Amino acid sequence: MFGTFQHSSLRIEIPATEHALRQGLLHTENLQKWLFPQRLSTGLPEELIAGLTFTSWLGPVAVQHQVAQVEANSLRLLLSQGIDGFHEWHWGEGWVQSRIEGISLLPLNLGQSLSLLRLRQFLFTTHSQAN
Repeated sequence: MFGTFQHSSLRIEIPATEHALRQGLLHTENLQKWLFPQRLSTGLPEELIAGLTFTSWLGPVAVQHQVAQVEANSLRLLLSQGIDGFHEWHWGEGWVQSRIEGISLLPLNLGQSLSLLRLRQFLFTTHSQAN
């Protein structure tokens, strides 16, 4: 794998319930909405489960994700191809934390920051429309 080793941990407050965060991070339909412009493999199950492997694309760059662990408040993905490493998510009432480590040519910290902002906007918009 070409690139440099990168690691980043970010935690932000999100005005969302623990349940809403879980739905946003584990339900594939929601993932496809807030991860845009990334595209996900077609034919994914409704919810991420341990052992599932799927691919996401950001333009021509493919990243394979293997769901290593899903728990009540956490998700761990093993990454390969465009990023060789892992991505962990942890969440609770009003907060989400993302930790990513890997070797890549992609700027992982920038992508992680944009993803967290998109997740926050998605949950804010979804919650606003529900009320």
